[in-house]
Amino acid sequence: MKKHHKKKHLKSIRFLATLFILISTFSVRAQDKVMVDEIISKVDNYIVLKSDLERAYLNYLASGNTANSQAKCSMLAQLISGKLMVAKAEIDSILVSDAEVENNLDRRMQLILSQYGGSEAQLAEYYGKSIDDIKADIRDDIQEQLVVQRMQDEIIKDVKVTPAEVRKFYNGIPRDSLPYFSTEVEIGQIVKVPKVNEDKKNELKLKLSELRNRALEGESFEALAKEYSQGPSAKYGGSLGFAQRGAMAPQYEANALRLKPMEISKPFETSFGIHITQLIERRGNEYNSRHIILIPDPTEEDIERTKASLDSLRTLIVNDSIEFQKAAKEYSEDKITAGSGGFFTDDLGGFRVSVEDLDPVIFFTIDSMEIGKITKPMSFRQDNGKESVRILYYKSKIKPHQANLKDDWQKIQAATLNEKKSRILNNWFNKARNDVFISIDEQYDYCGIMN
Repeated sequence: MKKHHKKKHLKSIRFLATLFILISTFSVRAQDKVMVDEIISKVDNYIVLKSDLERAYLNYLASGNTANSQAKCSMLAQLISGKLMVAKAEIDSILVSDAEVENNLDRRMQLILSQYGGSEAQLAEYYGKSIDDIKADIRDDIQEQLVVQRMQDEIIKDVKVTPAEVRKFYNGIPRDSLPYFSTEVEIGQIVKVPKVNEDKKNELKLKLSELRNRALEGESFEALAKEYSQGPSAKYGGSLGFAQRGAMAPQYEANALRLKPMEISKPFETSFGIHITQLIERRGNEYNSRHIILIPDPTEEDIERTKASLDSLRTLIVNDSIEFQKAAKEYSEDKITAGSGGFFTDDLGGFRVSVEDLDPVIFFTIDSMEIGKITKPMSFRQDNGKESVRILYYKSKIKPHQANLKDDWQKIQAATLNEKKSRILNNWFNKARNDVFISIDEQYDYCGIMN
């Protein structure tokens, strides 16, 4: 098998979990398009239906790709590989528990519901099925997904690459085929969120108490949420859908679960803002609720006080009294970057990020900065809408260049590891297929999957 085919095989296995869900009921609205169920492949006691392949292919086309018979062959190979892993897992007694399946199913349903405003009624109406029927439709797929993932983990769990293998992989790439990387930078930040004064919080609590009274007097909670709530759920009438216990902010969950169905809480505070919530339903360890949230903005005085505090920390860093990364881990209130010592990271966890992926505000800020400098404290809004203050550290800049071992070791190492995993998975497939019965409909002979 050629190298680029091996890479495709690894990619297909790695993302099989996603594929299983894509080819489920949610790929195509059942009442809009009914697909013919025809068995096109058997792997021991497991089957691949023509509808499975067609749903996957429709998603491929819906993503903007052009019709491609080879792509369809690749998808069929992915499906067969998945069934082979499940069949081998059964032989090798590699299992997943019902609890794992249910937990994954619950998370999957929350993700699906989020696309429908958290409304089970809207989701059920759209697919013309009850929530229980929808869950039943995807439960087996999720179980297979988990088995495939566990089987894959078993196959490649000990795979590593040595520096010699990385160099060999790199040297084996034709020079005119080496990727070209755009400008990359190392940028760190330390973020502080101004503490809002109590007068402002009390003002919002009073407003929420008034909204609560209006709802108690008969006005629609959903309509009030759409008009006044400042959270992303506002357009859905404040609906947050079903959530597992432990998924929400502790203060939110505590207030919601004190309520009886359709009761409305008094105003309370979380790290996200000030809320009132209405419990809709409790079901085991899940609960369905909606809320109205008002986010208190700090005053200019609050912001200036935070800037002064952050500027003092900046002075310590500039004077080498504390390292930037240590300061970020201890004091930054941005959880995502604080864990990496304040630095933004790429998909591999590396500190060098492409300027094309930078927030425009950061890009234009560093455009006029000298490397090695730290900005004065600046106000900005986080993705969650919170007014915040930060300092930026412009550590380094790598100019556009063709991939090389000196500048791009981490990326080349990751590519080497992926190629090795692909090779091992491919070898496993070639051996494992002799342990099970596999048949493929002759209409797909042109794919050469079993060659």
